[in-house]
Amino acid sequence: MHDAYIVSAARTPIGGFGGALSAVAAPELGAAALRAAIERARVPAAAIEQVIMGNVLAAGLGQAPARQAGLGAGVPREHGALTINKVCGSGLTAVVLAEQMIRLGDADLVAAGGMESMSRAPYLLPGARRGHRLGPGGLVDAMILDGLWDPYDDFHMGNAAERCAREQHVTREDQDVFATRSYERAQSAVAAGAFSAEIVPMSVPGRGGATTVVTHDEEPSRVDFARIATLRPSFEHDGTITAANASTIADGAAAVVVASAAAVERHGLAPRARIVAATSAGRAPAEFALAPVDAMRRVLARADLERDDVDLFEINEAFAVVVVHAIRALAL
Repeated sequence: MHDAYIVSAARTPIGGFGGALSAVAAPELGAAALRAAIERARVPAAAIEQVIMGNVLAAGLGQAPARQAGLGAGVPREHGALTINKVCGSGLTAVVLAEQMIRLGDADLVAAGGMESMSRAPYLLPGARRGHRLGPGGLVDAMILDGLWDPYDDFHMGNAAERCAREQHVTREDQDVFATRSYERAQSAVAAGAFSAEIVPMSVPGRGGATTVVTHDEEPSRVDFARIATLRPSFEHDGTITAANASTIADGAAAVVVASAAAVERHGLAPRARIVAATSAGRAPAEFALAPVDAMRRVLARADLERDDVDLFEINEAFAVVVVHAIRALAL
């Protein structure tokens, strides 16, 4: 088994719903992130043997979105590409697949990441191909249907998060406090320039030939802290989840280059991290909010580590309730 190293990383700014990046298709966002990651790794694009990109809202993007992104980044057409859809875990799963390829000796250099344009998700017209004969035949939002709806329990994933809040006794105040702290930290990081090195500016063509260069995430500066406690619940009339303590609808992409030890030596690369272990865990879809705790416990065991051996836990989730529950369950 071979060690796998992350040798570079890059991301686009994160655009808001209908915001600065809404005119850019997901494969174009992915291509920008991949191109920057490859350049920062200081390897030729021709050395990338495989591109793996997570993407959920693929309707209307055309064939093989990861292939489009790879070609857009200059990866030769002779090299493979894979699009992976694991809903919220898609981008990270792409990185894990890259790590597995390296570990198994199937490749020495793999570019992986995720890309999404929620703003450009289309509306669907089911039944139109055969014709509507009777009753309603309205449009269906592909963003909701393909990305945010539990097809087994027939409700929004926000309703599942509300279930977690009730069962795990996570209050609205608990979630608002965490969300407020998250926004404050994001704003402080932006002010300190902490994200500048990882962001690749995006040039977005506009009307009349004008071009706008987007260099910063849109969401952190939009928050109104005074309104957080007064917002109405988003999913249940007496619920706890709001637009402030849940993630926003957004557009963007990120990518890394994963290398073997042989590639590091051959190309004189500077590893930024070694991937020690990776795993996943599943629950019933309505219990998705509990699965991150299972996954973290499992990966610690796989790496033969204890909780206190870890210096930093980064828990990326759509709802603050998921993180609050994880912090409590693992006593972080």
